[in-house]
Amino acid sequence: MNKLRILVVDDESRMRKLVKDFLVRKDYEVLEAGDGEEAMEIFYNNNDIALVILDVMMPKMDGWSTCREIRKISDVPIIMLTAKSEEHDELLGFELGVDEYISKPFSPKILIARIDAILRRTNNLDSNSVVTAGIIEINKAAHIVTVNGNPVELSFKEFELLQYFVENKGIALSREKILNSVWNYDYFGDARTIDTHVKKLRSKLGEGANYIKTIWGMGYKFEIDEK
Repeated sequence: MNKLRILVVDDESRMRKLVKDFLVRKDYEVLEAGDGEEAMEIFYNNNDIALVILDVMMPKMDGWSTCREIRKISDVPIIMLTAKSEEHDELLGFELGVDEYISKPFSPKILIARIDAILRRTNNLDSNSVVTAGIIEINKAAHIVTVNGNPVELSFKEFELLQYFVENKGIALSREKILNSVWNYDYFGDARTIDTHVKKLRSKLGEGANYIKTIWGMGYKFEIDEK
């Protein structure tokens, strides 16, 4: 099996080397670019890139502009790296189609965990990966969710969150457990992060939103009402 190819885009050579060293240890093939223009040239010349790690602040073409250009021609997973941590920057990333958003400084092990999780999903070709929960159907291989047969557009994180709920149907889940499981690392921050994602997920699920029950003071539970 060919190695999965990852494009690392950052104007700091030391950062590129740090990320590359960890990726190579995990048996990924790595391409490097020092700015957005170089990244696009590499991307145009390689049609088998499995994932892009993209820094925000770069010369010539910044990360936002590079992300926009990539999204014009490809749905390849993108992880955005940034020194900024303001909420509006994170929201902009998701609006542009970023799959994951990690603020510097970060643990390389956390970055690798997120890469592994994304690539497991996007490269999963199991034809028996369709899960049904009430009126909701999740096709894990195609990364498609339908409610009453109608397709629903979810971000990568919303998709992961819904899948986690369905896999733990009927179990009371604390916010801490959801964050640690879905985000794949210990989260030290405001519980509003999970509440915000649940709110967005519910708004997209229509009638299926009722399956996500709030457990006041604790978290949530996915439960299908028996009629």
